Amino acid sequence: MPKSTRRPTKKVQSGNEEKAEQTSDHKTLSNIDVKGLYGPEVESKVDYIRDLSFPGEFPFTRGIYPTMYRGRLWTMRQYAGFGTAEESNKRYKYLLSQGNTGLSVAFDLPTQIGYDSDNEMARGEVGKVGVAVCSLADMSTLFDGIPLGKVSTSMTINSTAMVLLALYVAVAEKQGVPAKELRGTIQNDILKEYIARGTYIYPPRESMRLAVDLIDYCAKEMPRWNAISISGYHIREAGATAIQEVAFTLADAIAYVDAAIKRGMAVDSFGPQLSFFFNAQSDLLEEVAKFRAARMLWARIMKDRFGAKKPASMMLRFHTQTAGVSLTRQQPYNNVVRVAYQALAGVLGGTQSLHTNSMDEALMIPSEKAVRIALRTQQIIAHESGAVNTIDPLAGSYYVEELTRTIVEEAEKYIARIDKMGGMMAAIEKGWVQREIAESAYRFQLDVEKKRRIIVGVNMYEDEGGAPMETLKLDPRIEQRQVTRLADFRKRRESYSVLRGLESLNEAAAGTDNLVPFVLDCVKSGATIGEISDVLRDAFGTYRAKQEL
Repeated sequence: MPKSTRRPTKKVQSGNEEKAEQTSDHKTLSNIDVKGLYGPEVESKVDYIRDLSFPGEFPFTRGIYPTMYRGRLWTMRQYAGFGTAEESNKRYKYLLSQGNTGLSVAFDLPTQIGYDSDNEMARGEVGKVGVAVCSLADMSTLFDGIPLGKVSTSMTINSTAMVLLALYVAVAEKQGVPAKELRGTIQNDILKEYIARGTYIYPPRESMRLAVDLIDYCAKEMPRWNAISISGYHIREAGATAIQEVAFTLADAIAYVDAAIKRGMAVDSFGPQLSFFFNAQSDLLEEVAKFRAARMLWARIMKDRFGAKKPASMMLRFHTQTAGVSLTRQQPYNNVVRVAYQALAGVLGGTQSLHTNSMDEALMIPSEKAVRIALRTQQIIAHESGAVNTIDPLAGSYYVEELTRTIVEEAEKYIARIDKMGGMMAAIEKGWVQREIAESAYRFQLDVEKKRRIIVGVNMYEDEGGAPMETLKLDPRIEQRQVTRLADFRKRRESYSVLRGLESLNEAAAGTDNLVPFVLDCVKSGATIGEISDVLRDAFGTYRAKQEL
């Protein structure tokens, strides 16, 4: 909508405007007021070059690449992992055979919080919500027969991200693939753990050191690897609005960039290796606007606040996952429909990578059948829907542009408030961010209970009973098999090398050295994820969230 080429338009009749305003009690999923009709008046608020420009050009609102999906489709990356490394390895090979173009690893809770499978804290949780990985042997099995030099891998791991990336690098080296050739992403976003997920180990500032160590290491040694995936997904799943998801995610990103610059890194040395992870919720057009707004804001932040010069440093590259929190155990086949239009929102919004949830995830770890349908959903969007035929197809929509502008303005207000508090770390430590999300989650739940928000099959159009769905059954002997495998691994390793590596890590943790090379030495010597995490627990302490009265 360039102002210079806009034709004179007839003003919408005042009677229609008045009628639209009178019936404008509609709101987006994030409670943005929606008018009954949008028209040319929106154009006066948007400057084409400043706010939109062309795809592949600053501020990248219309997409980060000039040709977008006409040049290359997004990466179809199904999130998967359960039970033992052998079982997950079979699932990865199945997904690749069905057209997956990237792997995405889910780890079980003990792995996420730095406990080996034989630790009493791991009892009953081994292999339940992801794959159990304790050692180099487990990681080798997980990727057995998968050429790491050819496949792109994403790992959803945060507190123990450094250890898991070290294990991945060590396995790749065994395959003859040097670290500099590896492609993929490590989540490594510890700040959102204090906000939304809770799988932290160490205090925030010590955790930030580990996150920046990884950013620094990848910038120097792994140029094709995304050193962090700054995640709004979990923030949204916890109850945040679309505006809060954008604002809090970018505020987290600002904190990481600040910390890296204070470490002495130039912003353009690591900026191109920052990536993002967003939720695709159920309000189709709000989600499209959200993705466009996030790109515009991040480009401005990197250019104006941090002085980035490289276009690649200003590009917000992001992975999208459909909204797990929107899936229902009631009438689970409805989830196929939900996932389809959430995925379409990600595509229309210009995502670089996409995971589509499976219809049975509200019941259990996805079955092979459900995973196949979820993947086919992406493939149908790619090859049958026509959504990829043109770039940013919804640009110029009065409604979408107004939503984009609103999300940008409201997110900027949140970021300004966080800046006044002293930054995201201070806002988290005060509990302010957590309270904001909790209040949004409460308002949404109240709307559902009062039927101001309709969830089909939950608070309207309910069925009595319904056809049962076949779900994946996990072998109850998984934990014992994993514990036995770990004991055998410990018997075979050279204990002296392990102890020497752990001692060196302990000494380095007391200083200021980058810890990645020390952790890499530890995993190669045979140290387990629990042993490495215990050394860092001793060095850094552990964190307990403050309980509000």
